[in-house]
Amino acid sequence: MLEARRLLDYDPIPATSQIRKWNNHLSFMRSFDSLSEKEILALAISQEEEDARIYDDFADGLKENHPEQALQFSELRRDEDSHRHRLLDLYRGRFGEHVPLLRRQDVRGFVRRRPVWLVRPLGLKAVQKQAELMELETKRFYEASARRATDAGVRQLLGDLAEEERHHAQIAERIALTKLSEEESDRQKRLFVLQIIQPGLAGLMDGSVSTLAPLFAAAFATHSSLDTFRVGLAASVGAGISMGFAEALSDDGSLTGRGHPWARGLVCGLMTALGGLGHTMPYLVPDVHTATGIAGAVVLVELGIISWVRHRYMDTPWSSATLQVMLGGLLVFLVGILIGSS
Repeated sequence: MLEARRLLDYDPIPATSQIRKWNNHLSFMRSFDSLSEKEILALAISQEEEDARIYDDFADGLKENHPEQALQFSELRRDEDSHRHRLLDLYRGRFGEHVPLLRRQDVRGFVRRRPVWLVRPLGLKAVQKQAELMELETKRFYEASARRATDAGVRQLLGDLAEEERHHAQIAERIALTKLSEEESDRQKRLFVLQIIQPGLAGLMDGSVSTLAPLFAAAFATHSSLDTFRVGLAASVGAGISMGFAEALSDDGSLTGRGHPWARGLVCGLMTALGGLGHTMPYLVPDVHTATGIAGAVVLVELGIISWVRHRYMDTPWSSATLQVMLGGLLVFLVGILIGSS
C-alpha cells in the first residue's frame, strides 16, 4: 500500500498501471506456510547464494576505504557458501539433483532489498545496518522452517543454521559497533575533507567574500535596505548556482576520489548561497545604517568561521588563515564602499 501511495502521489495515470502490475505480482507470490520441505530447502539454497553474493559486493565496495570491515564481510560470505553446500548435500540426498528456482521475492513475508550496485559508493553505516537486518531475517526464516520440518535430518540442519545465523547477527551487530582503526579514521577524515570540506569551504569563501562588493555598493549607493536586500539576494543565489555547477562539472571524482560530482556541487552551491545570505539578511531591517552595522558584524563572524575551518581541516596556521581571509574580505569590502559612494 505504501508503494501504491507513492506511485499515486507521483503520477496518477501510470500509477494505475503500476499498481495493477504490483497486485498481479502479489497474486503469484506463495505464502510461506504453503511451501513443502523440498521447496523450503530450495528457497534456503537460493537465499544463501544471494546473501553470499551480497556480502561479496559489500567486501568489494568497502575494500578501498574500509579494508578491515571488508575482510569481515568476506568471512561472512565464506560462511554463507558453507551453509549453501550443506543445504545442497542434504537436498541431493533427499530429492535428487534438480533444485527448483525459488527466490525470496516469490514468497510473502521477506523484506525487499535494494540491489547493492544501485547504492554505490557504499556507506559503511548503511552496509553494517543492512547486514544486521539480513542475518536477523535469515535467522527467523530458519527457525520458522525448522518448526515446520517433519524429517529429523532437515529439522536438525535448519536448527543448526538458525543458531549459526544468530551468531552471524551478533557478528554483524559487532561490526556496526566496531570503532574504526587509526588508519581507517585517517582515511575517513581525508575523504570527508575531499568530498565535503573542500567544496564547502570554496563555496563559503566565494559567497562570503565575492558578494561583499555588490552588497555594500548597493547599500551606499541607494541608502535603501530593501534595494540592498534584493541585490544581495540575487548575488547570493546566482553565485550559489554558478559555483554549484562549476564544482560539479570540474571533476567527476573517478581519479581524485572526491566523491559524486553532483553531491560536491550541491554542497558547494549551498555554502556559496549561505555565505552571501548571511550578510544579506540584516538588510531586512528598515534602517539602512543599522542594517549595515549588523551586516558588518556578520561578515566578521563569517570570515572568522572560514579561518577556523582552514586551520582545522586544511592545516593552515592560524595567523596565515586569519591574515589571508581578513585581508581579502577587507579589500572587497572597501571596493564595495568606494564604488557605492562614487
